[in-house]
Amino acid sequence: MLVLAKPKLVARLLASDFPSENPRTQTRNFPYTNRWRSLIEPHRKMKEILEYTNRVSPLDPIAMEDFLKAFELKTFSKGDFILRADQACKHYYYIKSGLTKSHFYKEDKEFIMTFFKEGMMFTEISSYLTEQPSKYMIMALEETIVYSISKKEILDLCKRHHTIEALFSKLFSFATLGMMKRISEMLEENATRRYKNYIEENNGLLQRISLGDLSNYLGITQVSLSRIRAQK
Repeated sequence: MLVLAKPKLVARLLASDFPSENPRTQTRNFPYTNRWRSLIEPHRKMKEILEYTNRVSPLDPIAMEDFLKAFELKTFSKGDFILRADQACKHYYYIKSGLTKSHFYKEDKEFIMTFFKEGMMFTEISSYLTEQPSKYMIMALEETIVYSISKKEILDLCKRHHTIEALFSKLFSFATLGMMKRISEMLEENATRRYKNYIEENNGLLQRISLGDLSNYLGITQVSLSRIRAQK
């Protein structure tokens, strides 16, 4: 678990009082002593989550402190499973760095549902909500560092903090809408349109995803993918 500072300090940190961003203000408000450094450093490392929650559904300072204390930092090597098929998903994850894929196999053929990259917060929503074993696997495609929070912690936090309950209500909605969009795309659009959509929305990932994974995401063979890529 990460040890956090008092709510007033959290509020100041949310105002971007980090040494690298505002050294003069930082020197005035937070003297460079070992004591202050020990309080500030955990927040510096989790700044991404502070910014993410502010964009989605802001938390009040006390809720933010309790929320961040519940996270655990984990590192997965390339090829490691964050979630295996037939395991119940009991966590939400925020990717600090790295890339993962959510996938399953049917008759020895791989189907990739989606990719999760740094800056995204996710879970395997159907297993998380039903507490039933997942049909999907989530695997790291490169070394991936995540902040993990358990469902037990989330339920407890939602009972105590309305702003955290509102945050996860939005996250559940995002996951449901994303799943509906993915299903609609596979049923209604042809492979060329799916490829173009992917390029428009995820151009920065092309150098990090293999052609095999991309073709399995699009639901086509690598030969078909090569033909589509060759089109002008």
